[in-house]
Amino acid sequence: MLEITDIHTFYGGAHILHGVSLKVAAGEVVALLGRNGAGKTTTIKSAIGLVRPASGRIAFAGTDTTQLASYKTCRLGLGYVPEERRIFTDLTVLENLEVGRRPADTGLQPWTTERLFQLFPNLAERRSNLGGQLSGGEQQMLTIARTLMGNPKMILLDEPSEGIAPVIVEKMAETILELKSTGLTVLISEQNLHFAKLVSDRAYIIESGEMRYEGTIAELEASPEVREKYLAV
Repeated sequence: MLEITDIHTFYGGAHILHGVSLKVAAGEVVALLGRNGAGKTTTIKSAIGLVRPASGRIAFAGTDTTQLASYKTCRLGLGYVPEERRIFTDLTVLENLEVGRRPADTGLQPWTTERLFQLFPNLAERRSNLGGQLSGGEQQMLTIARTLMGNPKMILLDEPSEGIAPVIVEKMAETILELKSTGLTVLISEQNLHFAKLVSDRAYIIESGEMRYEGTIAELEASPEVREKYLAV
């Protein structure tokens, strides 16, 4: 579904990603793990086209998207949930969802507000509230729900557990597993290993802009030396 091959990404003169490669198959939930500043967000932004790699290749659903504008990549079915959430604080929950609406591909069950409210009952209760009146966890739910209204084939989640209460983190994990059961493909950028273990099939670890580890969650669980070296705070 998504294949990133040997990308080198810069911010100005700063070389951030050094030959990063990863693959996500259809229906998988894959975690991109690493400490703060490791290069996770730059990898996610490169995948969606918000940051253009200087070299390397990115392909989504069989299409080379390396040089595509981000909105064109989104139209191919790649959704993006930024860490900053970026909801419209002066619009209601329902209005925020309508902003994200795009038709589903033929043969796929479309995401509707009713279906999303079943997935996110907190949002159902606050459908008429302004985005700015929601808690941090509810805003994160709204950002994911708005992205789903675009009926993507795959979503990129950048630090979904950052800054939200533990009870909401657990709910978020349940939600991602529900999304996986629908066939949605997910790539999650995370520092929270516990959260990643709850939802992911496989994991990559990035450090200083280079991939240092790739394996299943079970293999990572069985490698305390890897966790200590690359993920311990």
